[in-house]
Amino acid sequence: MKDTNQSILHKDGISYVLPFILVTCCFALWGFANDITNPMVKAFSKIFRMSVTDGALVQVAFYGGYFAMAFPAAMFIRKYSYKAGILLGLGLYAVGALLFFPAKMTGSYYPFLLAYFILTCGLSFLETSSNPYILSMGTEATATRRLNLAQSFNPMGSLLGMYVAMHFIQAKLNPMDTAERAQLNPMEFAAVKDADLSVLIAPYLTIGIVILIMFLIIRFTRMPKNGDQSHSINFGPTLKRIFSIHHYREGVVAQFFYVGAQIMCWTFIIQYGTRLFMSQGMEEKAAEVLSQEYNIIAMVIFCISRFVCTFILRYLNPGKLLTILAIAGCCFTAGVIFFQNIWGMYCLVAVSACMSLMFPTIYGIALTGLGDDAKFGAAGLIMAILGGSVLPPLQASIIDMSTIWNMPAVNVSFILPFICFVVITIYGHRSYQRGKY
Repeated sequence: MKDTNQSILHKDGISYVLPFILVTCCFALWGFANDITNPMVKAFSKIFRMSVTDGALVQVAFYGGYFAMAFPAAMFIRKYSYKAGILLGLGLYAVGALLFFPAKMTGSYYPFLLAYFILTCGLSFLETSSNPYILSMGTEATATRRLNLAQSFNPMGSLLGMYVAMHFIQAKLNPMDTAERAQLNPMEFAAVKDADLSVLIAPYLTIGIVILIMFLIIRFTRMPKNGDQSHSINFGPTLKRIFSIHHYREGVVAQFFYVGAQIMCWTFIIQYGTRLFMSQGMEEKAAEVLSQEYNIIAMVIFCISRFVCTFILRYLNPGKLLTILAIAGCCFTAGVIFFQNIWGMYCLVAVSACMSLMFPTIYGIALTGLGDDAKFGAAGLIMAILGGSVLPPLQASIIDMSTIWNMPAVNVSFILPFICFVVITIYGHRSYQRGKY
């Protein structure tokens, strides 16, 4: 087969270009949700006068939704179709986003967590449907390249989410810092909180409307039925079968640690940068906004690296490239821990270049050869996104300690992403050694 982009999206004389474009748009839409949310840990902590650990409950609710709905999504897709899974995912995404308005009216933190949970139940359906659907839109030989190409548009949505978070939420929140807010009396605090929540919910209500429009476009577009031939649900035997496969079972573990590393690096860059820049005399709000600018630079690098790595996959074994990037991730994370100046921030930004390839490549390697079982296999890999719910609160609890071993606790906390990259290095090396790809 000719090694062209056209061949990636054709199989048996059928073109998958239009379905590929529509499903790829969903990748950008959940990227937006992921990365408008990461800075909200800091925003909610400030708005509700909470600790970093309490603010990190946003990530628990967000990635808990992924975990809770992954296998129900797989069973739904198995019974119906990939298209039905995508539509239900978009519907829940829109409902969760629009629930931010009643959550704001309560003036309480916990209704926002419920809205995030419902929103990410939708994202779980979207990802469980879209990733294997993209893999099916062509030959198996080009599946990982095709998924990497689709995933390349995910960080574009992420960039937009970061931009909106910085310019339409963080920059518009009341400029009072954490210490000043702590001095407010109950009435003053309630007024500031209400104004800040009005700012925070506006982008979520807007994206809710956009998602409804996307729902209607896909609903009335003919989509291929790749992999939708079997509708039987043999849950237990299927799980036993797929988890007996080494490269799949280990892939779920690697994905857990990858997502944990990604969310930790992109969430706590705000805390890392805020501490660094405030130590240089900057005010808290200015330090937060500057930190988010570095986060956007990291995402631009992530996006560029995704396209570069997708090209390199034409010539290099995915397991080998995964290993190289994971080792580089370990080195940069070590710099994040031990540098206490701007070089630590540079290393944290550079980590994103290493992470760019990891999610889709682990995904592609893990699902190799699963056939129709890929629907349940995809669910296991989406459940592994639980790493984004479990690990960030652990890092937040370390950050709340302020100082450890005469080092800033936020620096020491990045030992957790370092461990994650070690696990990914082992998986990449084992995949390469097996010669599965």
